[in-house]
Amino acid sequence: MPTRAAIKAIASYLPPTRLTNEDLAVQLGNWTADEIREKTGICSRRIAGPDECASDLGVAAAQRLFEGGACRPEDIDFLMFCTQTPDYALPATACLVQRRLQLRTDCGAIDFNQGCSGFVYGLAVAKGLIEAGTVRSVLLITAETYSKWIHPRDRSVRTIFGDGAAATLVVGVQDEQDLIGPLVLGTDGSGWKNLVVPVSGARRRRTAETGVASEREGGNWRSEENLYMNGPEILTFTLRTVPQAVRALLERWQHRVEDVDLFVFHQASRFMLERLRDKIGLPAQKFWIDMEECGNTVSATIPIALETAMAQGRAASGSRVMLVGFGVGYSWAAAMIRCL
Repeated sequence: MPTRAAIKAIASYLPPTRLTNEDLAVQLGNWTADEIREKTGICSRRIAGPDECASDLGVAAAQRLFEGGACRPEDIDFLMFCTQTPDYALPATACLVQRRLQLRTDCGAIDFNQGCSGFVYGLAVAKGLIEAGTVRSVLLITAETYSKWIHPRDRSVRTIFGDGAAATLVVGVQDEQDLIGPLVLGTDGSGWKNLVVPVSGARRRRTAETGVASEREGGNWRSEENLYMNGPEILTFTLRTVPQAVRALLERWQHRVEDVDLFVFHQASRFMLERLRDKIGLPAQKFWIDMEECGNTVSATIPIALETAMAQGRAASGSRVMLVGFGVGYSWAAAMIRCL
């Protein structure tokens, strides 16, 4: 019987500090707490502390995974760390996490910067490593602290994004059918300017001027060192691309919408998710939305939502779940999984 990659366990971690809609209504003005919730589907989001980085959140999530008995640190053959807020430009944050988790020194460890589609991309790579016989287990950590990129007076993004992490254990099991897959992956770099931190890498270096904030469209404030999101363009891209990816995945899987037990999409915002659900024609009772208490945690949204769905019995053993990530890059990724 062939070896198939499968998700064995997920554990998430959210920092303790809450930023509620009531807090934002006072700080930002013009919007009430109820208006923020109606627009975003979020009641509160978690915010990392000043000295709390993506590695700290990721380590905490992995420790929860180990404490839950899914595996031990010495069982991990390969570590993948997905983040767009690394501790340093170099070295790779995965190297720091390997040391802190006391993983074996013959354990591979890499960073990858993929954002909202990163979890599904990570599953694709983990599947390849395991089913090729290169490794037996992969620890996939998705951790983001977007709050560090956001200007406090930018309503367009501050109401949406939160910080969080998830640790997912992917292992090889004996099974006749895929437990992760088929997959559909895609990229369109023409949209890179629509979700970007302009001064954040080697292309443009920081100066005294790049950190100076000014008022932009809609009364939002930001500097060139802050996160910028063109919301209308991101929505247009999403409504154009995600339905195509879902159809392509169903064709590759050779099944219909009715054969899917649960749909877990990237938790971008309630407004966007409901538009997608209606456009694709997915049943509301099978469409999972779970972001009220944590917000959009970028690469960590899908595993956080999936962990909750598993805990509540909505993604039980044998369930066929469609995962779809999409966003920054532009990039997108869709996968079918079967729960163990």
